[in-house]
Amino acid sequence: MSLLSDDIIEKKLLRFPDWEYHKNAIHAEFEFDNFKDCFSAMSRIAFECEAQNHHPNWSNVYNVLKISLSTHSVNGVTDKDFKLADAIEAIVEVQD
Repeated sequence: MSLLSDDIIEKKLLRFPDWEYHKNAIHAEFEFDNFKDCFSAMSRIAFECEAQNHHPNWSNVYNVLKISLSTHSVNGVTDKDFKLADAIEAIVEVQD
């Protein structure tokens, strides 16, 4: 998996308005109606992470989920991160 340049990352982020790039990772924050909905989305995301064998750094406080994606083996962002971000967006969108 090869590291993406800052320019490529910024171009790819145009498809992901809820995500931003800094500190060698792409980051998003999602707010849900309540804890149950947030936890439900996290559970579905967890299954997708296992399927892709790619796991985020994330945190949850009540109804807010914060996610950071980077490919640790190359210490930065790769296509693998955008593939998982795309799946996360689909899961979160279904939740709305």
